[in-house]
Amino acid sequence: DIVLTGNDNSEIIAITNHLHVAFKIKDLGNLKFFLGFEVARNLSRIHICQRKYALDILNDSGMLASKPVSTPMDYGTKLHVNSGTPLSDNCSSSYRRLIGRLIYLTNTRPDINYAVQHLSQFVSNPTTAHQQVAYRILRYIKGVLGTSLFFPAKNTPQLKGYSDSDWARCIDTRCSVTGFSIYLGSSLISWKSKKQATISRISSEAEYRALASATCEIQ
Repeated sequence: DIVLTGNDNSEIIAITNHLHVAFKIKDLGNLKFFLGFEVARNLSRIHICQRKYALDILNDSGMLASKPVSTPMDYGTKLHVNSGTPLSDNCSSSYRRLIGRLIYLTNTRPDINYAVQHLSQFVSNPTTAHQQVAYRILRYIKGVLGTSLFFPAKNTPQLKGYSDSDWARCIDTRCSVTGFSIYLGSSLISWKSKKQATISRISSEAEYRALASATCEIQ
């Protein structure tokens, strides 16, 4: 599957014809659906979401009838490697598959990025506690299925970045978590939530590391 985009329609047609000679491709016209991404566009804006993909995750996990919650996780919860009881082999495989699908969903859902990166640390030896938090993310998704990325046609060509850190969040390593979001005008174009590789002795040190990561991303 290939997506071609640009502001020169004749150039796109020329590339499409060139590819068709070699591979006999089929042109599906304007982009509407691509690898789980749904695209809606008009002259004033573009919306990108993964609503159907999210529904498939809920259906496969048996969570379509679940009661929605307002946040992807209880941020007072302190998970660690030994939280809860180890899952069986079958449940462990299901957990890993679910986290992998949630990671793909974060391509259009920055609101679950922090919770998903936190749970992805435990895929080698998941427990019942990790599984329950993963199910809470699904319950949150159930309540906000229509969340999407929005890109207006008219925008200010100005980069803006925000960064933050969660000092010593990881109980097992005492490492902090970096978080940042980068905007082009009003459009969110890049975001990340990732555990820092080095232990910060004070919170301001963790903040500087998060700021450095955001600066590198902007550059």
